[in-house]
Amino acid sequence: MQGLRALMLVVAGFFLTGCNPFSSAEPMMDEYVERVARVLELRPEFSEPPSASSLPRRRDRQLPMPELDMGMLDFLSLYGCELQYVIGEKNSIMGKVMQPLNRLRYELRFIEAGTDCLPEISREGVRESLEEAIARKKETLPVVLWNATWGVKEMESLFTLAKGDYPVAPEGNPVSDLAIDANRLNELTEMLLSGDLSPSLDFVGAVQQRWQAEYRAGQLINSARLLIARLEDASALLQQRINGRPLCLEGKPNNQSDIVQNMFFSVYIEKIQPYMSDVSQAKEQLIEPFRRLAAMQRKTMPPAFRDWFRYHLADAGDGSLWGRLDQVMAEHTRLWQRLLEQCGLRPQA
Repeated sequence: MQGLRALMLVVAGFFLTGCNPFSSAEPMMDEYVERVARVLELRPEFSEPPSASSLPRRRDRQLPMPELDMGMLDFLSLYGCELQYVIGEKNSIMGKVMQPLNRLRYELRFIEAGTDCLPEISREGVRESLEEAIARKKETLPVVLWNATWGVKEMESLFTLAKGDYPVAPEGNPVSDLAIDANRLNELTEMLLSGDLSPSLDFVGAVQQRWQAEYRAGQLINSARLLIARLEDASALLQQRINGRPLCLEGKPNNQSDIVQNMFFSVYIEKIQPYMSDVSQAKEQLIEPFRRLAAMQRKTMPPAFRDWFRYHLADAGDGSLWGRLDQVMAEHTRLWQRLLEQCGLRPQA
């Protein structure tokens, strides 16, 4: 009996949640448009959200890896020092199929071991070959770094669009740990690109593992698209009423304006605005660090990634999803102010 009672409570909870349109983003935003239409005595129309795309394919994101001449590597590997063991690992079976992060580790180890080895080499031709190899490794390090950040498969999970929208009224901060990770990765990237090769990569593997289990960046992109579509739908209704029959005559409130104002506060202010705020704050915490991560590597960024970057990560400019969302939210607030101003009820921004 206890098991049956527990099952009934679970089923009842499911149906109660299912009946609440404000428990998740898509039904909440649909309900909002319907209620705006209802109180304004208009018919709602629903538009398609703006498009979005997954990250470019890995083969289009990854850059070709520059390689030293194998003869040079074999030649340098004969001269002892730690460099001998570093090159030996690279020439092993596992070394030939290095994942991007391990390849970055190898390149940094090569530069460090080669630099330490230079004072121990007396033969001029060998010294010049090693100096040339170290210089080449430093020159191509941005390519290796790009592949170890934006070229990894785990990034695809973080930005997948297949996991729905950002949650409504989530417990805690769903992007907090991811944001900390992203900022640490930015610090590491900035140091490496500036020529400081001392920072540890020990934390990066765990970060990329978390990306594989989280979908928040893609969910935020989905929510931006949803908000743009439904706020534009609701704005069209507000504009239609502003252009048509006044909500109030001579600025005097009436029964309908009371209904509209009540819906404005109970739905828009109490439900929609908090979600807009949650999405905007999460975007600043998570999408913005990834924008910086890509922007720092703009010179290395492959062509197939540039359009995706401008649309999904950039926060302003033509073709920016986030720039469009900011404009749509501001316009929606302005239209509410204009409508309620007809009744002397103008809300403040």
